[in-house]
Amino acid sequence: MISKKYNVAALGELLIDFTENGSSENGNPLLEANPGGAPCNVLAMLEKLGKKTAFIGKVGNDSFGKMLCDTIKNCGIETGGLVFDKSVPTTLAFVHNNPDGDREFSFYRNPGADMMLSRSEVNADIICNSEIFHFGTLSMTHKSNKDATVYAVNIAKGNGLLISFDPNLRKPLWGNFDEAKAAMEYGFSVCDILKISDDEIEFITGETDIDKGIETIRKKYAIPLIFATKGRLGSNAYCGNITVKRPAYENKNVLDTTGAGDTFMGCALSFVCENGVHMNENQLNTLLNFSNAAASIITGRKGALKVMPALDEIVNII
Repeated sequence: MISKKYNVAALGELLIDFTENGSSENGNPLLEANPGGAPCNVLAMLEKLGKKTAFIGKVGNDSFGKMLCDTIKNCGIETGGLVFDKSVPTTLAFVHNNPDGDREFSFYRNPGADMMLSRSEVNADIICNSEIFHFGTLSMTHKSNKDATVYAVNIAKGNGLLISFDPNLRKPLWGNFDEAKAAMEYGFSVCDILKISDDEIEFITGETDIDKGIETIRKKYAIPLIFATKGRLGSNAYCGNITVKRPAYENKNVLDTTGAGDTFMGCALSFVCENGVHMNENQLNTLLNFSNAAASIITGRKGALKVMPALDEIVNII
């Protein structure tokens, strides 16, 4: 890749994930304010692996927004593309963890600051000085942030960046599932790298069989590199005529699966930075093995953005 100031720039949501953390003496649930948001989770993992990153998005001009700005800055993420909204508060998400470690989300986002990013607020210089541009569908749920996202993608494509897309589907944020599908299909149409989960494959294709679902997507969209994540069943990679499958690393102490897919994606993009999108079978095997190990580690921790695994932790698991 051409050397630029940033390896990866991402646009999207930066928010507070309130996660359950025990009970008070009165039996009330205690909630921990964890910095989150899929795009910045991905960037935080990339920073742990020595890559340079930058974020484009919007938070409220409130205590949560300022905390989030400080948090990603401390992770090493460039904050020059972060905008503060003076009238709309920082987006909040409440995460309910099920006994199996999976989770459900409730969003306080009507509106939330991340929705309010406008086209004129997109920092084009950051995009132009990056190798990869990463985004998801949460930045396309409303007209303002959708216009900003499409504008940013057009800048990235016009400047020869690789486009990375993770749908990160959150059904409660879509009043109309047809709009959610249209946003996903837009991402498919522009991306060079796709990470998609098993439930998202079923949502968009109707297929429960991962390979058949990916085949359906690939017949319509010429995406060079696709990753399918399957939770406890591991992950698959599809590149040209090569398909590679790797099992997950079992974590017997699962606390919170939030951010596992973002951790995987950060690791995967780190490999893309080093090898490009056209990898051989051995490279894809190594990528999946490494990314699965990192994702396993994060499921044993509360939150994601501030607690991404270090390189030596991942190597030790492997």
